Amino acid sequence: MTQSKRIAVTGGIGSGKTEFCSILNKMGFPVFSCDEIYAELLRDKDYLSVLERKFPTCFADGILNRERLARTVFSDEKARKELEKIAHPRIMSELLRRMEEHPLSFAEVPLLFEGGFEGLFEHVVVIVREKENRIAAIGKRDGLSREQILARMNAQCSDEFRKRKQATVIENNGTAEELARQAELFLKKIS
Repeated sequence: MTQSKRIAVTGGIGSGKTEFCSILNKMGFPVFSCDEIYAELLRDKDYLSVLERKFPTCFADGILNRERLARTVFSDEKARKELEKIAHPRIMSELLRRMEEHPLSFAEVPLLFEGGFEGLFEHVVVIVREKENRIAAIGKRDGLSREQILARMNAQCSDEFRKRKQATVIENNGTAEELARQAELFLKKIS
């Protein structure tokens, strides 16, 4: 089997990672999402039983209350770290398994640098967007309050930190067409 080339796409919540990955997927590239893998995990009985043991107040009659879990982990750093310790190894293992089947593939990895996962990829793309644009996008997409959005943003590393990493930085403050052009330029750069 030939060595696969894995490229991570990361950035803060509301930066446009999903939009960028969607553009790549429409161009015919396989794209995988840590968020989608996590959604699959939330349907896995073994995983849920581990979560219930660690976060019993987030369950009622064996059913996970996702909103309560989110409130818990975004208001308590220790709880967030505990959830990441449980979820991240499972997510990354499945992500890499899926990516190895392709000579070139992309992965949307929101907490790439926070989890120390950048070394698992041959290249990293960082999508950045102005803070107020991010807040507006998240509010529209998820219906969260400004306070909830800021709690999620504060749980991630800053764009300034991401920009200092060994990565290609793509500014996403324009139109969808401009982001598509940047995707095309990036693909030329790596080919």
